[in-house]
Amino acid sequence: MGGDPLRALSGAADVGPMRPAYRVRQFRAHLRARVTAEERAAAHAVLPPRAAAVFDAMPVADQRHAIDVLHRLRATGQTDPDLLAAALLHDAGKGRRIRLSHRVATVLVEAVAPSRLAGLGSPDPASWRYPFYLQSHHEALSAEAALDAGCGPRVAAFIAGTAEPRDAQLAAALRAADAAS
Repeated sequence: MGGDPLRALSGAADVGPMRPAYRVRQFRAHLRARVTAEERAAAHAVLPPRAAAVFDAMPVADQRHAIDVLHRLRATGQTDPDLLAAALLHDAGKGRRIRLSHRVATVLVEAVAPSRLAGLGSPDPASWRYPFYLQSHHEALSAEAALDAGCGPRVAAFIAGTAEPRDAQLAAALRAADAAS
């Protein structure tokens, strides 16, 4: 892609995940998130049937974000089917347990004391801290969900951030599209 992949995908200078303007736009987008029937059908066309069901089970804001990531990748000419599937499922591990309040708290803790975020979560689903665990471990959980839903190991590797060196540019494109969406 050449140059800064984040800027190339975003088209804007103020997109860093910690920039206040970016976070305000992200918050508004979360509240207004919608997915059209056409967008859902386009997502289903990229995914195996069981993976489409995983996509459909994601909160609508996460679906919207995933579709936005997919659009950003396609806008830069990306056509690799495994990469596009990874774009749609990269947040599937968050599930429905992460509410907007948890997301806001995560952003605030990340901004003020990033080293404390990892210790905030608990792997116990009954704990009030479980959503923070999901947030901190969603890459691995999303990769596992993709595998369980019939996606291949390459899709899971893109999601988990463990792609082979030959796929480094594609993995970087996914990270940049995610950060910009």
